[in-house]
Amino acid sequence: MTTSMNTLADAQRDMRLGYLGGAPGVLASGIAWLVAAFIAMAMSPAAAVWGLFIGGMLIFPVGVVLARLLGRPGKHSRGNPLGPLAMEGTILLILALPLAFVVSLYRIEWFFPAMLLVIGGRYLTFATLYGTRMYWALGGILAFAGIVLVETRMSPFVGALTGGVIEVVFAAALFAARKK
Repeated sequence: MTTSMNTLADAQRDMRLGYLGGAPGVLASGIAWLVAAFIAMAMSPAAAVWGLFIGGMLIFPVGVVLARLLGRPGKHSRGNPLGPLAMEGTILLILALPLAFVVSLYRIEWFFPAMLLVIGGRYLTFATLYGTRMYWALGGILAFAGIVLVETRMSPFVGALTGGVIEVVFAAALFAARKK
């Protein structure tokens, strides 16, 4: 799938078309957070950390499968200049994971807020990737939630649940925006 992309808007349109505006990936991420919340409640906060790490590795492939099930290609066109930005955001996220893990060794209840800050920052780049301002709100709300969770000393269960609920709600909004 190769197309000519003369403008930023063309490249963003191609990303929205290929990945359904990113909504399937946000939904997959929200589900990973909710699974981590369940693990925190049923097992332990440390197991929930690993649950989010493992679930996080599945977000992109699950998002692609969901996009394909919904009739989208689950990929962008070859030569899309925004492709490298998507990869760079993923690399930044991976590089931040050890920091969040070290934070969890000091205070386990800070792991999920730290991840909310990291993932919130990553979603800010999605506003450029997809040309969708809703990602600014998603990124900002996730980051704000991370700060509030630390300030209020919430449990890992509440931290993971908060991330999951926010992402599932935004996924629904992104799906609804694509239908218009």
